[in-house]
Order: sequence, then C-alpha cells, then structure tokens
Amino acid sequence: MVAPGSKGRVLLAYSGGLGMPALLISKRSGPRKSRKLTFALPLDTSCILAWLIEEGFDVVAFMADVGQEEDFKAAEVKAMQIGAKSFHLVDLRREFVENLIYPAVQCNAIYEGVYLLGTSLARPVIARGMMDIVVQENCQFVSHGCTGKGNDQVRFELAFYGLQPTIKVIAPWRDPLFYERFAGRAALLAYAAEKGIPVFQTAAKPWSTDENLFHISYEAGILEDPDTTPPADMWKLTQSLEDAPKTPERISITFTKGIPTTLLIHPAGTGPTPSTEGKTITDSVEVFLTLNALARKHAIGRCDIVENRFIGVKSRGCYESPAATILRKAHMDLEGLTMDRNVRALRDGFVTAELSKILYNGYWFSPEREFVQSCLEKSQETVNGRVRLALFCGNVIVEGRVSETEALYDAKQSSMDELGGFSPAETSGFIAIESIRLKKWGEARLAKGASVKPESVYPARS
Repeated sequence: MVAPGSKGRVLLAYSGGLGMPALLISKRSGPRKSRKLTFALPLDTSCILAWLIEEGFDVVAFMADVGQEEDFKAAEVKAMQIGAKSFHLVDLRREFVENLIYPAVQCNAIYEGVYLLGTSLARPVIARGMMDIVVQENCQFVSHGCTGKGNDQVRFELAFYGLQPTIKVIAPWRDPLFYERFAGRAALLAYAAEKGIPVFQTAAKPWSTDENLFHISYEAGILEDPDTTPPADMWKLTQSLEDAPKTPERISITFTKGIPTTLLIHPAGTGPTPSTEGKTITDSVEVFLTLNALARKHAIGRCDIVENRFIGVKSRGCYESPAATILRKAHMDLEGLTMDRNVRALRDGFVTAELSKILYNGYWFSPEREFVQSCLEKSQETVNGRVRLALFCGNVIVEGRVSETEALYDAKQSSMDELGGFSPAETSGFIAIESIRLKKWGEARLAKGASVKPESVYPARS
C-alpha cells in the first residue's frame, strides 16, 4: 500500500489478466505526477489503469506472451484508448519453456501430489520480463492486480524484490483507498461506464481463469463450492473422454539429461513396437506445443483439487495441463531405467519436494532455488534415452523405454531364467545382516507378552 504523501514519487507496474502482468509507472519532472502500469483482469485492470491516470500517473502497459490464447492487439488498443502512454508486448514463450517448464519436468515438480504448478511456473518469467521493462523505463514502483487472498501477490512481489531489491510495490486490492471505493463488480462497472471503458463480460461462465502454454486454471465463482461438478463447457483445452478418439496414438520422446529433446509422432496404425517412422520435432518450444495439441486431442491433463494456499487458505482449483502430464509420465519412467536408486531417492525426497515448494510459494529468485537446482542438474546427468507412449482416452500408457548410453539395467542379471553373473546364494548373507535388528525387535516384543495373533500384530481400531 502506498504511504500517504508518496504519490509524487511513484512509478507503478500492474500485473494480471488479459495476459498483462503489469502497468509500469515512472516519475517525471513537472507538476503532474508520472507512473507506469500494467493489467490484471479484463474489468478491474482497465479500471485500475483509468484510476491511476485519475490519480495523476502516466501509464505504460506491459503484456507478457506466455502462450495464452489472447487477442494481444485488442488489448493494446484498449490500453491506449484508456490512456496508457505506451504498450510493451514481450514474447516470453521460449524463456518460459526452457528455463521454467523443463527444469520442472526434470524434477517431476508437483504440489500436494496432484497440481503440476502451471500458474506458479509462469510467474517468475513474467516477473523477470516486468523488471526488464522497469529498468528500461526507469521505474521506481511496480503494481499488480492480484487479490489479497491469493498466492500470486506473494509470487510476484517476492520475485520483484529478488530481482530488483529497491523496487516498491503498490497492490490496489490491498489498499483500502482502492478496494473500499470499488467494493464489488457493480462499482467497477459503474466506474468503467463513467470513464468510457469498454467492458466485455458474461454471466454464462462464472469462474476466473489464468492461462499459459503450460496449463489453464479455473477457480472462484461456482467452483468455490467443492462439491459442484465443473460444467462440461468449462474445460477449454482438452476434449472430453466421450469425444476423444477411440484408437490410441503412439509417440516416442527422447530425453537428454532429463530434458525432452526430440518428439517422434508415429504414423496412424503403428503398433506397440519400437519404430523410427513418423514426424520428428526437435525445437524445444515446438516439442511442447505439439505435445499440448496431442494431449488435448486425447483428453489428457485434467485435474480438480482442493489445495492449501501459501497464506493458509484452502482453495478449490481445476486445471488442464496437457503436455505436462505426458512429459511427467515419460520422464519418471525413463528415470526408473537410468537413475541410480539412491540418487533418485535423494532427488525425490529433497529436490522434488523443495523445488516444488519453492515454485508454489514464490521463491524462484532465491539462493535456495539456485542451490536446489544445481543438485537437480547433477541428478539428471544419466537421464538419457527414449520412451514409447500410447495416448488413449485420457491415459498416457508407457509401452517401452531404451537408453543407448546408460547401463544400469542388466537384463541378464535381473532375469529369472539365468544367473547372469549373480549368485542367488549371496542373498542369504544380505538377508541375515538386514534381519539382525528385526530379530532383536521381535524378541523384545514377545518378551512383553505379544503374540502372532492379528489383535497383537495390527493396530487396534477405534
């Protein structure tokens, strides 16, 4: 919140919907105050833009292209019509894929066992793009349109401070001067009408969304009742199971150090056997976009959860993460073939858990993220190989995997039909050592009067 008397020195950036993470505000000389700002939701961001101008700020609009389906030109026209001094559209898609999405694939990032962190992943790259414009425009302040109850306010602001420690943040929806004046949608609509701001809204879709090329999220409105089934027309990206193709489509994904580097789409009718036939894609962004299209076609990537926000509030969210769902399944399968057991256990127990938490809570630009990511890169050195998959009616089915460089798997050694250089007799000594403490525990148990009966062995049921 802006302290009283400080408006003359404000340079503002506002972030949020319409794909616009920020409006940037810069100080200028002269009697009129000058600030630069960006956008959040189609209604409230536009009103904030007009409000900032009313308060005496010059506004520069910033919009990040992170793969959302958006009419960028219409957003620019609207911002300029409202009174923005200039407009920045920054294409961050490749940066998003290569620097946020693929590290998340490497660590199998996931929150509370379900959420693949699509919203969280986009925030660091948007924040970095915003700070780039802040420096370019000599901004002193940045502002966003995030709600005071959500995670994004934390994610954006922590990223701002990590990248530009001297930046100051103005959050309109935490400022009583703003939210008491605009207490609800009716007040915003009235203000929009007063200022001649064009507003496009519909009562047919009573929920909010956030979209990028990784996913789309749905929350609020009718979804706030966790027992309300999302209507069929809510899901924007993926086909329903009923409409999905009734025959599988087969693909192969090649990983290099845990990063997907080649996608091979096999011809229709290809069976569940190794094949080199088909269309090959190697560009990092095109690999991800093509997997998105395939997953959407085959109804892959939906989830509906109640999660715990960082600030302590529970929230119901619905998500579609098409390509990410395929990559997670393929990557985890290849790790089973190519990663050392103990390295994988340490990665799962520490790196995956900590990096997922860092992403969700907004600490991407932090020393702990740099440390954890350095461990992640070391863990992925052996994750090289190809995974064959079938995409079918919401399922990602692994049909085979191979690595030409990693030799941890030995078919002869694990075979039940031959010794393969492994002596079964050696297992007796292994079991003897492993059972020492269990024998002592068992002896102590029996000495206390325990038995082998079910009521003695299993926990009592209340």
